[in-house]
Amino acid sequence: MPTTTSRRAAVAASTPDTAPAVKKDRTHYLYIAVIVAVALGITVGLVAPDFAVELKPIGTGFVNLIKMMISPIIFCTIVLGIGSVRKAAKVGAVGGIALGYFMVMSLVALGIGLVVGNILEPGTGLAVTDAVKNAGHAQIDAEAKDTTEFLLGIIPTTFVSAFTEGQVLQTLLIALLCGFALQAMGSVGQPILRGVEHIQRLVFRVLAMVMWAAPIGAFGAMAAVVGSAGVDALKSLAVLMLGFYVTCLLFVFVVLGTLLRLVAGLNILTLFKYLSREFLLILSTSSSESALPRVIAKMEHLGVSKPVVGITIPTGYSFNLDGTMIYMTMASLFVADAMGTPMAVSEQIPLLLFLFVASKGAAGVTGAGLATLAGGLQSHKPALVDGIGLIVGIDRFMSEARALTNFAGNAVATVLIGTWTKEIDRERVDQVLAGHLPFDEKTLLDHAEDEPVAEIPEQGGEKELAKA
Repeated sequence: MPTTTSRRAAVAASTPDTAPAVKKDRTHYLYIAVIVAVALGITVGLVAPDFAVELKPIGTGFVNLIKMMISPIIFCTIVLGIGSVRKAAKVGAVGGIALGYFMVMSLVALGIGLVVGNILEPGTGLAVTDAVKNAGHAQIDAEAKDTTEFLLGIIPTTFVSAFTEGQVLQTLLIALLCGFALQAMGSVGQPILRGVEHIQRLVFRVLAMVMWAAPIGAFGAMAAVVGSAGVDALKSLAVLMLGFYVTCLLFVFVVLGTLLRLVAGLNILTLFKYLSREFLLILSTSSSESALPRVIAKMEHLGVSKPVVGITIPTGYSFNLDGTMIYMTMASLFVADAMGTPMAVSEQIPLLLFLFVASKGAAGVTGAGLATLAGGLQSHKPALVDGIGLIVGIDRFMSEARALTNFAGNAVATVLIGTWTKEIDRERVDQVLAGHLPFDEKTLLDHAEDEPVAEIPEQGGEKELAKA
């Protein structure tokens, strides 16, 4: 890997006047257009809210375009990564460390939300009407699964149903099995690995084309969010919203930033600058899934090995939901205060631990944050469900912070786990974050458009497939 890095650096240094400029120009205008579209969406949402709500399908359509790319990208990434790793135990170690880390950080996020929520007490003094009660009960998702059903649901019905149904964890399981099988096949599996790499190039190129629809999707999504919430809802629930945003910022920059500095020696602001376009995409669509394919490509480009990226990020999107943990904590306390039945700490902790487990069972459910909260309260403390309707109006605005925090947590987790497992090229990380090795927005891959795919070594590499 260092040899490849040095070669790429030499190529970049030898052509300073051409390569970076060609890659930067068009995408630079694309993301300026996204910012303009977000501003226009907010304006339309405030001026003509009824019309703005009708634009919601535009944003939904763009997010669905991104989601259709998630399963094939995860499959290709994991199969290529594991299929070329010599020792299977290394992949198991990555998965074990990742799950352990996810559980710990989820509990930390719950703890921070608990402290801030008890200090602010944002729900005190609000009135719960019959309309609010009905809105709260409407949020209970009948399709939400308990933890046992969730775990069994990881196993797909057929080999290809994981791809057709868009289930991330089912795709992860199929990809792991295929990767280990190709690893065991040795040289016989080389033609298959080469074929998967060609498919990966195709899928990433399609994704790069889809991204040009981002401004249209951002406009529709933002207009619908602003139009449906309204200014009155924002004013009356400003304390909860601002408290939630501040809590998320504290978690990201204090907890995650400190961990990243101590473990990997990196500045979190530098990492976020590298991922700025992904943050913008999430902000404009209210969905962290819209950035999942891009963050996989970008973390590989950063210097984290394919197995670590392929296992950590898809798993994290179901198990490492730090923003959702904070949201459920503060929202639970808010609802309890609004209902005039504030909970003592001895009541809060069992409820939050229950929601912690329930969030894993509801992973992948549309509107998972609010649906999980409503379903959890219905099962553990039914009287509080009546107050859920109070936050329905601002839930989409809070989902922005949820999605951004979840994304930040998974990006940092990938670097940390790569560092702990020694599956990260620190020299390359420094070069990428310094801007010496720019990300190829055209192909979303490290190798150039006209560069041939390299032959895969007979015995496989320790970390990733050799590139030409």
